[in-house]
Amino acid sequence: MTVTAEGAGAAASVVDDIDARPGSTASLLRTVVGLFLRPLGWISTADLVSLAGDLGIEAAQARTGIARLKQKGLLLAERRDAVGYRLNPAALAMLQRGDRRIFAMRQMTDADPWCLVSFSIPETERAVRHQLRRRLHWIGAGVVSSALWICPGHLQDEVRQIVDEVGARAWVTLFPAGMPVTDRTPAESAASWWDLDALADEHHRFQESLTTLPAEPFAAYVHLLDRWRTLPYLDPGLPPSMLPADWPGTRSFAEFAWLSDTLEGPAMAHVRAVTGG
Repeated sequence: MTVTAEGAGAAASVVDDIDARPGSTASLLRTVVGLFLRPLGWISTADLVSLAGDLGIEAAQARTGIARLKQKGLLLAERRDAVGYRLNPAALAMLQRGDRRIFAMRQMTDADPWCLVSFSIPETERAVRHQLRRRLHWIGAGVVSSALWICPGHLQDEVRQIVDEVGARAWVTLFPAGMPVTDRTPAESAASWWDLDALADEHHRFQESLTTLPAEPFAAYVHLLDRWRTLPYLDPGLPPSMLPADWPGTRSFAEFAWLSDTLEGPAMAHVRAVTGG
């Protein structure tokens, strides 16, 4: 087998592409790679293009998308009996982090700890400040004030990793904390720190999108994961005391879990049939 020189020494961590729009070629291909390349170990370019075709992606568009995944560090080119790819080991931590969030959405209780993220980043480093805020929003952190954010305590290690990745360690302090105490109710505080209306709309859109899943199990499974994968990041899993009584997140996760369990086996069987795995 032959591994390209550019990939042989890859060591930098690979982060999720938070700008990849669900349903786009980039997002669908990342979903396919995240779901199936780990159990396969390696896939030929032809088979990956074939699977993309099962998702309605034309061959030329798929090849361009695959090349971009390689450029972003997710894939390493490796020739076996044909030209193909394996997963960059540096991407494994990102995918494992995604597994924990996507397949086991965690809801807090009132007794669970919180993590406060305080930072004072100089104006000369405003690009770092922008990236920190952007990444904190992506993992579902709430905004207490412009320089004080809050997230579930079980995300503290993830926050620390983000801080390191954006180069903000010198300006950030993390405080483990109990339930915040204010003169407002927990639900009022949550509505101030998170845009719960926008988040509820995201859940409703996801639920509505389930009516348009493809009939074929492989395509249905990939589209299900692709449409769902951002929600467990944006939704921090707040305790019930901080949420409206009719919060749609509970239904979203139940429907996702049922469909995922139903479609996973047939989807994997299709992939192995295509790849001869």
